[in-house]
Amino acid sequence: MPDKVSVVVPIYKVEKYLNRCIDSILNQTYKNIEVILVNDGSPDRCGIIAEEYAAADPRIKVIHKENGGLSDARNTGMQHVTSNYTMFVDSDDWLATNAIAMLMTTCKRYKADVVQSAFFYAYEDYLLFDHMQYSPEGKPVILNRESLMYELVKNDRVKNFAWGKLYKTSILQGIPFKKGVLFEDVFWAHQVMDRVKKFILINQPLYFYLQRSDSIVASYTPRNLDILAGLKERHKFIEEKYQELVNESYKVILRTSLIHYNLLILNWRKDKRGSYRKEIRDYIRKNSAKLKKAVDHDKFLKTQLTMFLVHPLLNIVFSAVKKVLRQLEITSESSELQTIPITQKEFST
Repeated sequence: MPDKVSVVVPIYKVEKYLNRCIDSILNQTYKNIEVILVNDGSPDRCGIIAEEYAAADPRIKVIHKENGGLSDARNTGMQHVTSNYTMFVDSDDWLATNAIAMLMTTCKRYKADVVQSAFFYAYEDYLLFDHMQYSPEGKPVILNRESLMYELVKNDRVKNFAWGKLYKTSILQGIPFKKGVLFEDVFWAHQVMDRVKKFILINQPLYFYLQRSDSIVASYTPRNLDILAGLKERHKFIEEKYQELVNESYKVILRTSLIHYNLLILNWRKDKRGSYRKEIRDYIRKNSAKLKKAVDHDKFLKTQLTMFLVHPLLNIVFSAVKKVLRQLEITSESSELQTIPITQKEFST
């Protein structure tokens, strides 16, 4: 019998999407799975729906708990994992029918610790696919720990997301998700990948990442600044163990800082005293010498930093002009995302 795979699904206020998610897991061509549904105190019918599935399929475990957030739900789910392999699926997302089979086959073939597939950004009536980073006809990409950490810091091909990957359960043990933060994966992923000897990237998209207007990433609040806290925490880790990646890490922090500074300007009512903007400004100015060194060969980011240090509003004007030029197709940048109608049979569950 093939190895069992545990699929951990944290659930909270996703009544509209939950059936599609669970059905996509139960209908996998790979049958030897256990599905751990963690009802994180959801106030809607999610708990009832989960129990109905459990009554119909013995592969399902349902855990009910008080609301503690996504990290707490995942941590609870991990306590009930009994398999040598683990996946995380967010409860508003779904899997291609052959996802687990392809991930497991690849994992066994290459004796990998982690396997990640490409994915779709899934909207109501269409999908977006990053054809610049992933080639559906391409062969699996093999990464050792050093190249993996580089890719993780860049966050282009190897994503910080916990989902979309198959893990050997052993490498996850003792690394819980940080509670009470948004973008919890940024605090977590580098600790896991530091244990990986072989990582495989599958170019074929097997995971559907739902984009919905009521998600935590769609409406901005100062809590979104947790991502900066996560990147800075990861940076300390990089400084200790991967000195060759320090400049790349600084670039990511700078790029993210500038984005959030602009978002705080646009949402000024949520930062009336300007304390969050001040924190970003102070960090950039305090670390300006290191940041300048990091962006020395990145013309666009170097210009952004220079303008920000003169006055933050200059960078906002520069970014706005750049955006307008791109929309008018005066610049030569090409779209990295390919649009695919969601009605195509091969992309349905």
